Order: sequence, then C-alpha cells, then structure tokens
Amino acid sequence: MAEKAFDLLDEMEIKPDSFTLAILFKACAELANDRALKIGRKLLDEMPENYRNDNITSTSAINMLMKFGDIQSAERIFRSNKKKDIITYNAIIKGYVGNEMFERALDLFEQIHLNF
Repeated sequence: MAEKAFDLLDEMEIKPDSFTLAILFKACAELANDRALKIGRKLLDEMPENYRNDNITSTSAINMLMKFGDIQSAERIFRSNKKKDIITYNAIIKGYVGNEMFERALDLFEQIHLNF
C-alpha cells in the first residue's frame, strides 16, 4: 500500500500539503526501505518551514526519522517546533526508546512538566 502512495507521489504535479506530508511520512516509516528513506528525506528537504510548527506533520516526520535511526534530524525538527504538544513529546520519547536511548527518554519525560 505504501508503495502505491509513493508511485502516486511521483505522478503528482502539485506540492503535498501538511496532511499529505504526514501520511507520506507514516508510509515511509512503515515501509522502512531504501526508497522510503530517500523519499522521506526529499520530502523533508522540500517541506515548507511553516509546516514544522504543525504538530501532525512534525510528529509524523519525527516518527519516520526515529524509525530510520536518524536521531539528530528528529531532534532538530523537535527543537524547531515552537508549538509542541504532548503528542510531539510522545513521538520523540517513543523514538528514543525504539533506538534504545532510555536515559534520553527519561530525561525528556522529566522535562515535560516544565513546558506545560
């Protein structure tokens, strides 16, 4: 199913909006192959700056990057989001756990109450 989404993306002549990007980031994370990584990075590179404060889009991007083990890029998106919510925090904490970075997950969890 994700492969079909990528094929449609290749055929599109318009730029994806924030909702489409969120769906495509999820597809990349689920597929988790070289093509998905390449497409996901391309989408991130072309993503308009204002989408980085959209929690749905940024959370999907964080999930994808963490799935690929690209911790630094996921953290960069997390830090750049000025409108973080609990779902955004959950995404990066889950990514830390998935990448066996348990101390970082707990450290961030302890910081959450300072930001809400």
